[in-house]
Amino acid sequence: MRTKNLVSSLTLGVALTAIPVVSSYGTEKQTPNLYELEGENVKVTYSTTSFDGKPRLDYEEQQRKLQFVGDEIRTEKVEIGTLVTVTLYQKRDSGSATFSLLLPPVSLTKSNESKIATQGITTFSRFSKIYESNHGQTKFYTITPLSGTAKAVAF
Repeated sequence: MRTKNLVSSLTLGVALTAIPVVSSYGTEKQTPNLYELEGENVKVTYSTTSFDGKPRLDYEEQQRKLQFVGDEIRTEKVEIGTLVTVTLYQKRDSGSATFSLLLPPVSLTKSNESKIATQGITTFSRFSKIYESNHGQTKFYTITPLSGTAKAVAF
C-alpha cells in the first residue's frame, strides 16, 4: 500500500498520525522531518512540517507544556547544524527566555529513523527599565543534553 493512497483515503473525524516514509528502492537517503528528544526534565518534539504544512514544536518541562506553530518557530542553519528557537516567555520589565534546539545533520536510509544525541539551550535574557542597571552579562545559558530519534515521516 502506498503512503499517498493511504493518506488520501483518510476522512475527517479520523485521528491522523504521522506515517513512516517507506523508500521504494531502499537506497535513497532521507532527511528527517520529525525529532523526538528527551533530557533531564525536558521533552521536545519538533516537526519541520505537519498536515497543514506548518512546522510544530512541543516543549514540555516539569510544570508546563508549550506548543509552538509556524512563525513562532525560528530556524537558522549554522555550521554545526540547524538551530530551532522558540520564545518560552517574555516580560517587559525583566527579560525573556528562549529555548534553542541544536539539530545535527542526519542522513537516513532504509529504516527512515536514527538515534541522535544533541543539546537544548535555554537562554535567559536579563534587562532592566533602569538604564544604569543594564551592565555586565545580560544573557545566561543552561545546556540540556538531549537524546532520541530523528525520523522521516509523511504527514
